Amino acid sequence: MTAKKETSLPAGRIRDLLYRRPEIVFSVLLLILIIGGWEAIIALFNIPPILVPAPSAIARSLWANLTTPRFYSHVGVTLWEILAGFAIGSVVGLFIGVCIGQWKMLEKTVYPYIVAFQTVPKVAIAPLIVIWFGYGIMSKVVITALIAFFPVVVNCIAGMNAASYQQVDMLRSFTATRWQVFRMVKIQAAMPFIFAGLDIAIVLAVIGAIVGEFIGAQAGLGFLLLQRNFSMDTAGTFAILIVLSAIGMILHLLMNMIRRRIVFWNERDEILAQGSS
Repeated sequence: MTAKKETSLPAGRIRDLLYRRPEIVFSVLLLILIIGGWEAIIALFNIPPILVPAPSAIARSLWANLTTPRFYSHVGVTLWEILAGFAIGSVVGLFIGVCIGQWKMLEKTVYPYIVAFQTVPKVAIAPLIVIWFGYGIMSKVVITALIAFFPVVVNCIAGMNAASYQQVDMLRSFTATRWQVFRMVKIQAAMPFIFAGLDIAIVLAVIGAIVGEFIGAQAGLGFLLLQRNFSMDTAGTFAILIVLSAIGMILHLLMNMIRRRIVFWNERDEILAQGSS
């Protein structure tokens, strides 16, 4: 009876998980299906590993990296470039976005130049940044900041413009100052937009750091990617790409956790809207 109870317990947990979070179960099943099909196709058609490696070869290369202490120093370099560039780009983006959202004249005079600068491919100016700031971490941080700041600017401006005109007019009728209107209405309306921009920026920061390391670096995951490519180590390349994807996903999840903590009223409004529909 005890054995039967113990064997039925995992099945009950699986059913409970399937009922509560079906998207997790189906996502895991889809991943297993993709990996299994990939491995089968490689074995069936005898595809050379230099073209497309098997998932098992990628897993071995990934494990070899994770068990090498030197690998984590490269991860640390890239992670520092990501976080520093994201922080600088976000602060600059918030400052510019708030200024443009507060003064409409800036939206007509300054914002077009920001958009024009954003259309310039950062890969094209990355060599210049490396020349100006050197092959060290600073040039990678600058490139990352340039790539990350634009979505913060755009979303901050959109959030400031999304403030309720009725609330703004009411506060102004009570002779509220520009700072009071900003603090009581505009910044609260902009917070969900700002965090949406920060979420995009933190993911783009990963790309920015790798772009900078591709141009010229002495350490980092982008540096390792170039080494793997030059040595025709396709499985090693895929393994590093998996690590980069994991870093991006973790940063995305952390940003969502922070957003739920700070912009809690937006989560509450979404729940109420779903309940009333």
